[in-house]
Amino acid sequence: MGNDLDATTPTDTGERPTLRTVAQATGFAVATVSRALSGDPRIAEGTRTKVAEAARRLGYVPDRAARRLRTGRTQVISLLLNTEHEFLGFTHEFLTGIIEALAGTGYAVTVVPDSPGEDRLGPVRTILRNNLADGLLFTRTEAFDPRVRLLMEADFPFVSHGRTEFTTPHPWVDFDNEAFARAAVERLVAKGRSRLSLVLPGEQFTFTQHLRYGFVSAARAAGIEYEIVAGVTLDSPTRDIAEALMRARRGPTPPDGYVCVGEVTAMVALAALADTGAVHGVDADIVAKRASPIFDNIRPRIDTVFEDLRATGRSMAEMLLRRMAGEPPENLHRLFHPDPPR
Repeated sequence: MGNDLDATTPTDTGERPTLRTVAQATGFAVATVSRALSGDPRIAEGTRTKVAEAARRLGYVPDRAARRLRTGRTQVISLLLNTEHEFLGFTHEFLTGIIEALAGTGYAVTVVPDSPGEDRLGPVRTILRNNLADGLLFTRTEAFDPRVRLLMEADFPFVSHGRTEFTTPHPWVDFDNEAFARAAVERLVAKGRSRLSLVLPGEQFTFTQHLRYGFVSAARAAGIEYEIVAGVTLDSPTRDIAEALMRARRGPTPPDGYVCVGEVTAMVALAALADTGAVHGVDADIVAKRASPIFDNIRPRIDTVFEDLRATGRSMAEMLLRRMAGEPPENLHRLFHPDPPR
């Protein structure tokens, strides 16, 4: 049988597609198909892509119970996810990228709630103790994240969204938030703004340090005034963030420039301007990080920097497959760089 799928595929019999079905349809050996579907990096990328496409078209679904008994693997990847986020559509974009990367590999993804401030080790311990997954992905990484420490000690495959300050290397994917903050300040300064405002994430997160350094160093270099809004973080209720921004706007020297780490804060800043009679582009300007096209349809237009969360999720899942296949963590990291605000 040739390598191309045609109208006479083995699925026409009504039987459940198996590894042998996919092997017959592609012309590869069953062992090659199995390794390709498991994401084995030793199999050529073209072969993995062809096998994954054939498996999808044939409707092949691995027998997870049998595979777990045979290999000890669950064929499951767990994603620890905080659904409260500064981006609109974060969960959809991030999860879509992960699913795209896992398509045809035989792996499924389960989402486990993760709330900063609570016992962040609880879900990890449950997964390790009960062998619920073969690998972990997680977000909102802390400088000395206890999840990273535990997983490294257990030699369990994982990829973090965000870096840490551990000296031992581990897999991570991150966005250059320092460069974003610096570029945002420079854009506002170029527009003549001289009193800038920023709402930061919680102090425990690594990207808070990156944002603060980029913001403060750029503002000092430009010789302008700046404030980091006190009493609230990106995770504070929207009402509290709005009240904090409104207080500053009613003060004697309100900010005339806002660096917003996400879409939610940017929309709150726009509302604070409107509610105090200020005009965007006249009295103040905003530069925001976004992950969706929402600001394409909101007026007045604001300058934005795009963070591709779908690409982030895809990169993390691909990296985890490589780690589970035995690639050393020293080679597994990726830093996405921002484009200039526009």
